[in-house]
Amino acid sequence: MTLSGEATGEPIKVGQLSIRYLIDGTVTGGMGVFELTVPSNSQVPPPHSHTSNEECAYVLEGMLRYSVDGVVRDLTPGEWVFTPRGSVHHFSNPHADTARALIVLTPDIGAQYFRDVGAIVNAGGPPDREKMIGVMTRYGLVPTPPQ
Repeated sequence: MTLSGEATGEPIKVGQLSIRYLIDGTVTGGMGVFELTVPSNSQVPPPHSHTSNEECAYVLEGMLRYSVDGVVRDLTPGEWVFTPRGSVHHFSNPHADTARALIVLTPDIGAQYFRDVGAIVNAGGPPDREKMIGVMTRYGLVPTPPQ
């Protein structure tokens, strides 16, 4: 853990997405903070909710589409969205430029969640849905059934 304002460790790759943890809340016992980089038209997680976590996304660069409980917004730098625990949310980047956002989770699910998801997504071929649901469930995420 660092208190100097430097990122902790290498970015975690989940497909085209990149997660760079600044504060791993599973280490500090609370809030987690990470930078999320979302290239244009990249594959993103399915809509889901968190049983125990609240989330705030603050856009740093580009434009990030974010949906909370069916309300969709295109967020630009300086704009943010809050997701209460239990709310179904989803993000994407259908825009031309890469988007970066600062994500705050409290309490944090931790960097290991993204490493576990990355192992499934980065294995090649379509991600194994059952394995993905297993990881999500283990960390308190509830995927929304496909419609």
